Amino acid sequence: MKKEAVLVVSFGTSHKATREKTIEAIERQIRKEFPLHEVRRAFTSGMIMKVLKQRDGIHVDNVSQAMEKLAADGYERVIVQPTHVINGEEYDKMKAQAMAFENSFAHVSIGKPLLSESDDYEKVCRAVMNHFPQLEKDEALILMGHGTEHAADAAYAAVAYRFRAMGCDNVFMGTVEGYPELSDILPLIKKRGMKKVLLQPFMVVAGDHAVNDMAGEDEDSWKSILEREGYQVKCILKGLGELPEIRDIYMEHVKRAMGK
Repeated sequence: MKKEAVLVVSFGTSHKATREKTIEAIERQIRKEFPLHEVRRAFTSGMIMKVLKQRDGIHVDNVSQAMEKLAADGYERVIVQPTHVINGEEYDKMKAQAMAFENSFAHVSIGKPLLSESDDYEKVCRAVMNHFPQLEKDEALILMGHGTEHAADAAYAAVAYRFRAMGCDNVFMGTVEGYPELSDILPLIKKRGMKKVLLQPFMVVAGDHAVNDMAGEDEDSWKSILEREGYQVKCILKGLGELPEIRDIYMEHVKRAMGK
């Protein structure tokens, strides 16, 4: 029987609680649904791996290290499945690092990030709305994505458009490091007469960006900015990876990468 493995690649987080509820939840589900496969972990953020090592004594392989170990352990087929949200810089880096080991295995297949095909967008939007079914008329749900200078940043605007097409006119998408920004959203919620705002990370984990940039007490956090504008703000520190429907999308991507 051929030795097969799934390498689950995440950007990573130094926050233990959200890591257990998101990244580890995805890994556990892959183990459950694909019991004949070895499931291993790699992170792409060197900074997070360094923090985990120095602060917690936890070593996490980068992609190259993980692939080297899989080859040394005699695995013949490897599925590399990212937990990234978009096909951005981290995904490109992961793909290049993994495929550098293509000749070390009989087969290497790369799975897709969360938002890769048209159906993914609708499934993700519906997954989010399943957890916010009763927004009030004067209540806005603002999602905080990461954002990027990569061309894949367009995915966030596409998500916002998909929410509009679904009739979810009180759901808004913003990013920390891309487009749209919070400043692009403020005129829209003001025009609609919103009085209350729910803030929710549109990231797999509720890590530093969610805790600090979104819900922090500093004057430049989204929470503080919105409160100064007169809105009642509630922050929900729940990563997308906590939603079962989101994890199911990743499982579908694993199956496709396996050719099933």
